Amino acid sequence: MRVLVVEDQPNVSSYVKRALEEQGYAVDLARTGREALDWAEVVQFELIVLDIMLPEIDGITVCRRLRSQGNPAAILMLTARDTVDDRVIGLDAGADDYLVKPFNLKELLARLRALARRGSTKTSTLKVADLSLDTRARVVMRNNISIKLTAKEYAVLECLMREPGRVLTRTEIAESVWNYDAYYQSNVVDVYIRNLRRKIDDPYDLKLIHTVRGAGYLLSDQDRDE
Repeated sequence: MRVLVVEDQPNVSSYVKRALEEQGYAVDLARTGREALDWAEVVQFELIVLDIMLPEIDGITVCRRLRSQGNPAAILMLTARDTVDDRVIGLDAGADDYLVKPFNLKELLARLRALARRGSTKTSTLKVADLSLDTRARVVMRNNISIKLTAKEYAVLECLMREPGRVLTRTEIAESVWNYDAYYQSNVVDVYIRNLRRKIDDPYDLKLIHTVRGAGYLLSDQDRDE
């Protein structure tokens, strides 16, 4: 899941970025309101963590512009101001939630998970054949046996399982799982697909992760390797 963190304090932005990446999110950073709007024009983010007090363009204005442009991302506002009026202004501008600084990291992660669930109409359990992925508990099982994945392996598998039977290009997978700086490494997707195959497919006769030569990868219980 792609997240934009808009925060001008480097210590806060790097702290949040690291925590989100440990949870498997793909995170990009913006330091100013103008940078946030520029990012949103070229990348489709599912979640935006938006500070109110920003250089160039404040967070309230950024939020209003994003909503006026039809941007569907869930927006969590961060602010040091904790009054009812401040919260009302932020929510009226189009924010989905509001968190006051200093905040507890566990609470931030919980609120983002709640926003992600709210924005999805899909079931929390994804299944293909005997492979299941519980997006709430972040548990992967095959043939009723739990499979331990790293955060990025989990994110790649979730990307494939959300669209079973459809060929996803390497770029589509990379843009969903890695941030702008990382996903241009040419073989990063292939490396994680190999890791997933070793854990998901190698112990079983039925192979679920397939390569479509010249196109990408898909998850299916039908033999599609080319």
